[in-house]
Amino acid sequence: MIHSRVWKAALISLPLLISPAVAEPFRREQRILPLPGQLNEVLMINDNNPELIEQEGILFSTFESGGEASISVNLSGRFDLFSHHVYAGTDESLESTLWLALLMAPKGNEPVTVTLLEGSTSLSQATQKGQTAAPFLPLPALMRETTEIVAAGPGSRVAGDLLSRRRAAELISRQWTLQPGTPTRLLQLPIPVQGLDPLLNGRNLQLRLHSSGPVQLATLASHGKGHQAPSEQAWNALLKQGTLSRKEHQPTPRGSRGSIVYSRVSGVQIGSRWQARLTDPGRDSLSIDDQPVSWPISSLERGTLGTGQVQTAELEAFYPGTAWAAHGNYGVEYDLTLPLLNRGTDLKTVVVAVESPLKTDRAIGGLQFRPEAKGPVMFRGPVEVRGLNDTSGRAMGRQIVHLVLRQGQEGPPLGELSLRPGERKDVRIRLVYPADATPPQVISVRPVKQSSTR
Repeated sequence: MIHSRVWKAALISLPLLISPAVAEPFRREQRILPLPGQLNEVLMINDNNPELIEQEGILFSTFESGGEASISVNLSGRFDLFSHHVYAGTDESLESTLWLALLMAPKGNEPVTVTLLEGSTSLSQATQKGQTAAPFLPLPALMRETTEIVAAGPGSRVAGDLLSRRRAAELISRQWTLQPGTPTRLLQLPIPVQGLDPLLNGRNLQLRLHSSGPVQLATLASHGKGHQAPSEQAWNALLKQGTLSRKEHQPTPRGSRGSIVYSRVSGVQIGSRWQARLTDPGRDSLSIDDQPVSWPISSLERGTLGTGQVQTAELEAFYPGTAWAAHGNYGVEYDLTLPLLNRGTDLKTVVVAVESPLKTDRAIGGLQFRPEAKGPVMFRGPVEVRGLNDTSGRAMGRQIVHLVLRQGQEGPPLGELSLRPGERKDVRIRLVYPADATPPQVISVRPVKQSSTR
């Protein structure tokens, strides 16, 4: 969601275009199966509403003294944080900076140690040297990461950092000791717009944390003074004041018919990781077939691709007027193993791909795609691949592949694999579902037709 003034400024500079005719979609006959497994039970703070911050105050809080600006959740041991926000400056504040802060305090009267296990953060655009950033570059559908990091947008960058266990330079501390009484400021991060045209920037933050005891947590937004960040006393005063930053996008009530507004999430979801082995139903392996087979990734209400499976994480608690489930599973890690087996009598070759079929809730005997990938971008992020070969048959080892998939796009092959009769090999796919993606996608195994030899 972009500020209306920013949209208008951008539209003024665009030439009048006549949209070309959109090619009719085609149906690819195939199997599509529910994804085995389920989300784990690790709690994740999902701080994504409002996406566009227009008002200082509390974004999310579990502090008991917060009144209506707080929700009641017990955080202790392992838990995660996903935070994604956008800030649009105004003509009256061309050089303004919005600051985000993460505050924590013990829930009892004893000190608590909080450890950062993994995490990263990124801006859309850097305005100063040393800031981690990933602009929305027009990348091709597939790029293989080598020595240089490939990313397009802050959600893409942070997802790649988590897959590779990189940590942004902004995350200096790895451990904090929280003393009872005054909250401790763990992080303070800017969203600057100085020198940007339009005045628009965003920040993605994802943390995997462990606490030695129960904690209270809050994320807040404030302008400070000019480019100077608010003091710790100012953050504490803002928390104590208890003003909730205005939420956006009233969701369609759960169970309603007709069109749906999913809204954005501001709550605590149950589940941060989905691990599974993708096999034939009732077996311990996946037989290579003459037809493609696919499994949904991040399937959601009204978008199960005919499987009836909603993978969306349920919310333990959330703010009124925000999403009632974690539609999209942003920040969730998918760790999937495909134990491929050739049960036939001939050599068989398959490719593995992540794809973005047209969204549907009906079973149509396959998936729908468009002949040309010209629609809006639906997935923009990295995928880790193990166990595949390149087209010459050479093992590629572990690779990070960055994908940009448009609406209705058949995915480019992540790699291929040839199996002799009776041979079995494992392929592993990992991804962190990135912010700015639009679900659902699928993991597909597609057969490669063999040329006949005489």
